[in-house]
Amino acid sequence: MPENLMIIMRSHVLKIILSGTFLAFCMLFAWGAAAQMGPAALSDPGSRQGATGAVGDGLIAIEPSVDGGAIPIGATAQVVVRFRNDGAQPVETGTIRLYPSSTVSATVSLDQCKEMPLTTGAECAIALSVKALQSGPWRVEMLMSHNGRTRLVTATLSGTVEAAAEGTDTLRSDVEAIPDAVDFGSLNASQTLVQPVILRNITSIGIDVTDIYIDASAQTGYSMQTECKRLEPGQACIATISWSPKLKGPATGVLVVKHSGPTALSSVIIKGEYVPDTVDRAEAFPEAVPGKGLLVSSQTEVDFGEDVQTASTITVSLVNAGDAKMTIDDILISGSDNGLSFRGKGCVPGLVLEPIEACPLTIYWAPTRAGVLLDDIQVVHDGARGILVLPVRGTATNAVSQDQGAIMLSGGGGTLIPQTPTMSSLPRLLDEGGEEYEIVDVEDDGSGGGVVAPTQEQIRRQQQLAASDNAPRARNFVPNVPNPSAVLDGLKITSFSPTRAIINGPSGSRIVFNNEPIVLGGIPWDVRIQRNGIEFTYAGQTVLLLFDRSLSSVNRVQSQSGSGTSGSSSSASSIPSVTSGGL
Repeated sequence: MPENLMIIMRSHVLKIILSGTFLAFCMLFAWGAAAQMGPAALSDPGSRQGATGAVGDGLIAIEPSVDGGAIPIGATAQVVVRFRNDGAQPVETGTIRLYPSSTVSATVSLDQCKEMPLTTGAECAIALSVKALQSGPWRVEMLMSHNGRTRLVTATLSGTVEAAAEGTDTLRSDVEAIPDAVDFGSLNASQTLVQPVILRNITSIGIDVTDIYIDASAQTGYSMQTECKRLEPGQACIATISWSPKLKGPATGVLVVKHSGPTALSSVIIKGEYVPDTVDRAEAFPEAVPGKGLLVSSQTEVDFGEDVQTASTITVSLVNAGDAKMTIDDILISGSDNGLSFRGKGCVPGLVLEPIEACPLTIYWAPTRAGVLLDDIQVVHDGARGILVLPVRGTATNAVSQDQGAIMLSGGGGTLIPQTPTMSSLPRLLDEGGEEYEIVDVEDDGSGGGVVAPTQEQIRRQQQLAASDNAPRARNFVPNVPNPSAVLDGLKITSFSPTRAIINGPSGSRIVFNNEPIVLGGIPWDVRIQRNGIEFTYAGQTVLLLFDRSLSSVNRVQSQSGSGTSGSSSSASSIPSVTSGGL
């Protein structure tokens, strides 16, 4: 082999040996360095990013990966991340940014690092509030800026969200609603139901409630009242939901709460069903209502019975059976031409009845025609239901003339003169031509139920008016029965002349003469025959018994025609035979 070739081969072998020795030396050096740095030097390079770093990096995370553990869904956990200044100069921290996964929300609840610059080797802590929203793994990346050499430090928080019993799709809001669903159930009564909903801030930061309303159809009848505005951590407020059903069937809605929390929204489902009962007819008396008067009657119906031939009177007792006082506003009779009216001072408009207090209501019936009476009394008041209706029934075989009742002209001393069926009109004087004349200066007694009898001066003026030949005569007074004149009830003038007349009653007939006394019912009366009736006077009281000319028009014509020839004979001829017996 040539010597030059041998020299070249030796040089190449020497280069290979030297290269291998250098490579082995480098590998041995690298292995020794890795052994000095520990197992972390052999891990994933990405996991070492932002770790402890070399001396002089500035701010580092003591634990770059923090295990936050398991958090129940809807709960909030506090996770602490610690940092240390490994640089040679003090470090000041800056902005903190959080990037949570969709299963949680995260906020900074405590930042100790910003209180003052960190000196070399000093540590600080930052606490994060992690709220579990949805079941599954959770992760939060934390980035914080500082003025150290690296300018940025990171930390990772992770864990799991435990599923709730109802499933894994439940999403919890920062504002918790208790209850989370409002069920009014099935309602069969026409009334308003109220349910409360408590709204509580379950985060560690304050939350502003920007809007709260019920999203439902107007026909569902839902309404809401609340004063929720701002909720501090753990603070609660209340929203009151009212339901007044308007339509039959189910009614659904949603209570919507908009707020400034991370989830920004909370909702509560509202439902109910209105199934009304079958409506029955109204009872005569309603049920008692707390705080209201309740008017009831001693009779549910005013029944005058069968075969009514004369004027009749029935008194019922109206009682306040409630627990509050009540006022009788008005007393009305539905009909107006059947002879019904009221008597006495008992139950009158404006009367106030205390609890368990009663008043008498006297109903007077003088039938205007033969037949069945079908009418009602309406008592309007301010108690429960507001009106009491009493049916009035009866059957009359004869009509009672309204022009034959006894009229109290004087001596009443404040006795009420009964009113028309509406208890509102004043008594009138009617002349033969139909022109109206009011009683002079009739005064109200203050009870709202009628008018009082005229004074003695007014009676004297009326008697002077009645004594004159051209004066209008009383014909249609509303009858009144004070005690002394009650014996004249039921009497009728069956025959009439200027000097004498025949009156008929339940016990028979009696002839009365002008300006001659007569005893009726044990009372001595002074008799004075007027143009349209007979005046009976006793102890300063004057009662007028009117003559119904329609009953004996023939006799009246005969009396007028015979007065030109012989007054006594014509008067005698106009008087028919008298039934034996007297009053």
